[in-house]
Parts: sequence; C-alpha cells; structure tokens
Amino acid sequence: MTPSARARVPYAVAARELLRSTLLDGACERLQSRRWADVTMADIAVAAGVSRQTLYKEFGSREEFAQVLVMREADRFLIDVEAAVAANLEDPAAALAAAFDVFLHAAADNPLVRATVHGDGAEELLALFTTHGQPLLERATERLTDVMLAGWPMVERDDARLLGECLVRLAISYAALPSGPAGMTASSIASLLGPYVEQLVARAGATVGDGR
Repeated sequence: MTPSARARVPYAVAARELLRSTLLDGACERLQSRRWADVTMADIAVAAGVSRQTLYKEFGSREEFAQVLVMREADRFLIDVEAAVAANLEDPAAALAAAFDVFLHAAADNPLVRATVHGDGAEELLALFTTHGQPLLERATERLTDVMLAGWPMVERDDARLLGECLVRLAISYAALPSGPAGMTASSIASLLGPYVEQLVARAGATVGDGR
C-alpha cells in the first residue's frame, strides 16, 4: 500500500469536515458585522450555502454550535502559539513573550473574540469563556502542556501543566478584558513569569544532567 493510499481520508469524513468548517466560517463571517445575539442559525446556514435543517442535523442546537465554534477558534490560536514557542526554544522567557504576543494580536483581530468582548447580547458566548469555560480551559491547557513538553521534554508534565493552566487563564482574562497594547501586555507577562519558566527549564536540565 502506498503512503498516499494509507493517508487517504474517507469521502464521508472529508465531506463532514468540509461541511462543519464551512458552517463555522459562515458564523465568523456574520460576526464581522453583527452581534452574536443577532446572528441566527438561519443566517449561518445561508452564509454557508446549506439549509437550516442541515445545520441543525450537524450541530443539534445553537448552544452546541457555539461551543464547537469557540473550541475551533481556540485551536487556531494554539497553532500560532506553538509556532511562536518553537521559534524561541533557546530562550524560554522570549518564547513566553512571543506566544502571548501572537495570541493577543490574533484575539484582537478575531471576529468571535470581538463579538464576545465588545458586543451587547454576547452573554451566551462569554459564558463559554467563563462560567461554562471548563472544557475550553482543559483543552487549551492540555494543548499548551504538550507544546511545552515538545520543546522542553526534560520538564515534568505536572510542572508544565501548572504553567500551562496559568497561561491559559491569563490569556482568557486579557482577551476578555484587554488593557493596553498587546505588545506591552505580552512583555509584562514575560517579565512576571519568564524567570519561573527559565528556572523550570534549567532545573529540569540539571536533573537530567545528574542522571536523576
């Protein structure tokens, strides 16, 4: 069997992924100019070029759709964060600053985040980041933990996870209530947590060097 044959995605899976992506993109398109409270499921279906029945068959409810949309956008942020960390592995504090800078600039330009922070009637979305934000927190924390362990594999997973959760909580807080230019915020976070990250990496490296 050739590598291309092994990697081939079944048609039904590819078609469903395309449908879901198109529907989620349709919602983001509508959020460029409308409040979330004013974006109906019918609007999203029209933007995606499908029927409302197709949309409900795929997602079940508006609440489920919003949850998936939030998770999808969070995953997109984390891809950029991963690249920022990977580009600064030799300097953990710089990696932290770069990751936060990438996230905050992306969040400032993201229609979902703008609708959540600046739009009236966005309580449903805001809850997915706050009172009902546990799924987002857990998923983002695990992804960020994996990113750090990929770059600094000598660090203990529990230490990486603690730092990851702290960074995710800070990121959500700053995205929901921005204060000052994103560059200044990223620099401030790096000044605060950078020494801890450097100590964590150095300590783990020393332990490996000692054979413990």
